[in-house]
Amino acid sequence: MAILDDLKTLVECESPTEDLVACEKVATIATEIAKKVINSNAKVIQENGRPVFWLGSETPKIVLLAHLDTVWPVGSFTPTWRTEGDVVYGPGTFDMKAGFLQGLYALKDINLENVALIATTDEEVGSQTSRALIEKVSSKASAVLVLESSINGKVKTRRKGTAMYRILVNGKAAHAGLEPEKGINATVEIANQIAKIASLENKELGTTVVPTTLVSGTTTNTVPANAILDIDVRSFSKSELERIDKEIKSLKPTLQGATIAITGGINRPPLEESSTMELYAKLAASAKKLGRPEVGHVAVGGASDGNFAAAAGAKVLDGLGAIGDGAHALNEQVSISGMDSQIKLLNQFVKDLLSE
Repeated sequence: MAILDDLKTLVECESPTEDLVACEKVATIATEIAKKVINSNAKVIQENGRPVFWLGSETPKIVLLAHLDTVWPVGSFTPTWRTEGDVVYGPGTFDMKAGFLQGLYALKDINLENVALIATTDEEVGSQTSRALIEKVSSKASAVLVLESSINGKVKTRRKGTAMYRILVNGKAAHAGLEPEKGINATVEIANQIAKIASLENKELGTTVVPTTLVSGTTTNTVPANAILDIDVRSFSKSELERIDKEIKSLKPTLQGATIAITGGINRPPLEESSTMELYAKLAASAKKLGRPEVGHVAVGGASDGNFAAAAGAKVLDGLGAIGDGAHALNEQVSISGMDSQIKLLNQFVKDLLSE
């Protein structure tokens, strides 16, 4: 099965976002696979110092959007590639090298005059370098089809927006036993801030505010002088993201003499159904042509580059990628038979969009 061989090649070229050399390599390998699958010139372009795979039109009306970076440091999986029956395991299989290949194979018999397959290499860290490119291309497209993984075959029509923050607390070191009163305890200060931050969530609206990584202090017998806290914020509502942004950026120290510095902000705006349901209806029609039941759609908490595309004004449909499980987990896996099924549906969908 040719696509399985190609997936093995991509997966075994491990490509954590932080490893620029590895991302260059996987993008180059992707062009070689594309030239084999489609008799058309794929290329790697540079966007703010990072590689981006590009196949097809320079000014596409239909964009298939993917990414080739993963969250996994090299060597996280042993072995890197493993198959059991209809399932293949490995880093980046589900998120989202299989989805990239499905997009590529779906374009085999399609004229690329008005279509492009684009794959970035910084999606897993917020698309800081590729965001402007995504927004520019999407603003001129009639449809952006995001090849992120499906939810058991269902597409994603709502995604939460995201915000990321870092809080740096500066206190004052002192001996914890001899004269702790002369110190300003950064751990206590950051603990006070965490309580305030966590209280900003709104469960009814699905808004989450999660303090994540925390670093504080240097030795067990020293009053900590510094602390660093990272915060992950997600919401289906733009106004909720803005509310929390205002609250976090207005935090003040609680201990006399302590200072806090806050960086970060709103990253991806929410993906709303006003941007997705028109294309979902068209996908349902394509599925019907193939004699399939309605695909189904869901809302999810994770964000993707589809959020940027929608904010740029494009009609978007997300979750057109692989069927499987375990994104960002050690059981990351893809259904082999599901790949063929998804390719056929995407192929029909693109053809139907082009015929309009």
